[in-house]
Amino acid sequence: MHLEADPHGGGTFNDEYRTTSLYFDTEMGDVFHRRRSFGRSKYRVRRYNALPYVFLERKLRKPGILVKRRTTTGIEDLSRLAQETPDPEWPGDWFHRRVLLRQINPVCQLSYSRIARFARTAEGPVRLTLDNDLRVAAADDVRFSDDSGRPVLADRMILELKYRRHVPAIFKHLVETFALEPQRTSKYRVGIAALGESPFLVHA
Repeated sequence: MHLEADPHGGGTFNDEYRTTSLYFDTEMGDVFHRRRSFGRSKYRVRRYNALPYVFLERKLRKPGILVKRRTTTGIEDLSRLAQETPDPEWPGDWFHRRVLLRQINPVCQLSYSRIARFARTAEGPVRLTLDNDLRVAAADDVRFSDDSGRPVLADRMILELKYRRHVPAIFKHLVETFALEPQRTSKYRVGIAALGESPFLVHA
């Protein structure tokens, strides 16, 4: 079975796009240091290519599973996140409330080029992504910068195999063929470390 190109991709094989995300953290870097409940969730604003809309996202890790919540909104609505009072009529209200409650703000902008492929298997839908040209730039407000940032993991790429419960046969074959060894990594953490300018880059 072959993996199909991402339906929203471009490039030579219609499977490429550029991803840019603003990551949020506290002044003390509680997300970076994985302190208390901050170690289980990440909040970010994600944009694909130069589209006029963005995704407000929360990634929450639970035992054995990763849960993602996301809401689409126009890029012009990002200024709402700088306001002190949420608007319950705005679809992004849930995200705004959590940002205020957790007292988190943008600390960096991460971007990379992604190749994405997917397939429907007997074990359910699967997705493979390969990220390269990872770059990081400092951020201090809710807006996307034209600064391409400094390179991160310049000589390496990040491969992710995404599936629901059990490892599908197509991925088992891939792992065996290329002798892949899984490693835990966080683009946010390696990005902040490469940036080297955040005040919370100290030992926990």
